[in-house]
Amino acid sequence: MDPIFKRVVLKISGEALAGHKGAGIDVDTINQISKEVKELHNLGVQVSIVVGGGNFWRGRSTNDMDRTTSDYIGMLGTVMNSLALQDSLENIGVDTRVQSAIEMRQISEPYIRRKAVRHLEKGRVVIFAAGTGNPYFSTDTTAALRAAEIEAEVILLAKKGVDGVYDSDPKINNNAKKFDTLKYIDILNLGLGIMDSTATSLCMDNKIPLIVFGIDEPNNIINVVLGKKIGTHVKED
Repeated sequence: MDPIFKRVVLKISGEALAGHKGAGIDVDTINQISKEVKELHNLGVQVSIVVGGGNFWRGRSTNDMDRTTSDYIGMLGTVMNSLALQDSLENIGVDTRVQSAIEMRQISEPYIRRKAVRHLEKGRVVIFAAGTGNPYFSTDTTAALRAAEIEAEVILLAKKGVDGVYDSDPKINNNAKKFDTLKYIDILNLGLGIMDSTATSLCMDNKIPLIVFGIDEPNNIINVVLGKKIGTHVKED
């Protein structure tokens, strides 16, 4: 089978990188993700990645700290995850670049859109670190923004512990209904919480398709890009 997308943004939550440990980085999990990214790379897919930082820091749960400070700490968590993922990918022969929205010249490139696109065209994986570089914006918004900027064909939203979008929490409600397809306006109207409203609106305005799927099942990243019916597909038409 041939891939149905040529350029993608893969959004991975920080919690997904923690695996069964619950916090920090699980080496086996990150290596499994890297192997799947390498398979996509070998199929000729241009892969960019946005990683969350929730395995190190959940800024929104710290009520006693200044929000801006808390968000910057979270951005640093995404940088740590990005460097770990870069190392894992390069250990298996995948040329990778980390571009940070906050300048850290000793460990990453600054984010430059044209340079990111050039890396992709040359067959390198690009990891976007430090969110948008601004507080009050989530890494979901980063994924939507970077997808629009580099003209990605789709955002692949890899979730831990769930295989798509449901009308209620399937861990609590055994009768929760899974959606096969949705429109972005449905996400906003139903308050489904797949992405925050800023990210959802940005995807809707720029007509960027989104596929929400579970990352716990091996090879799901590859299967989604090969066009197999997995997860929930969100688009406007």
